[in-house]
Amino acid sequence: MARARTTVNRAVLAASGLALLLVGAWLALANRAPSWWPAADTGALWPTRTRLARLRAEDWWTPTVLATAILLTVLLAYVCLAQLRPGPARHLALPSPGGTVRPRALAEALTARAATVPGVARARARVLPRRRRRLDVGLRVWLHPGTPPDAVLPSLHAVTAEAERATAPYTAYTRIRLSTPSRRRSRVH
Repeated sequence: MARARTTVNRAVLAASGLALLLVGAWLALANRAPSWWPAADTGALWPTRTRLARLRAEDWWTPTVLATAILLTVLLAYVCLAQLRPGPARHLALPSPGGTVRPRALAEALTARAATVPGVARARARVLPRRRRRLDVGLRVWLHPGTPPDAVLPSLHAVTAEAERATAPYTAYTRIRLSTPSRRRSRVH
């Protein structure tokens, strides 16, 4: 899902940049205003056709419009290229020599481990590495109906403590959020 969203983001960004480049170049170099441009008597905020003609006659107009279009193109190309390259490979160093783990893999392991706790319907974990060897761990847990939070909290605490011991140089700051499944009844019309 994340790759599909990234691909769509890149495609939209590239298409937007190309469209802005073409429109900017056309507006800067065309000898006449487009048909949708407001007429002089409409009182619109856009420059009128005569004002646009006077602006194009100025020596600074074309270089300014071209420089702005080029600057926007370079900026959008930079953002597009930044989307293409992968981010820094953030691996967490483990206490064993040469041992590393990806934060996403640790989150998946925490999710699987928390889902096995009796009374837990499903779970989702998120691990975010921070500066100074700190991990922010978010654990979202949905309980089976009728399961009291006191019944699962000690086991969930043991799961997060196990994860913190496994990533020993890091200090984990864990937030556990407990929820129950929605009790909405399905309606038939």
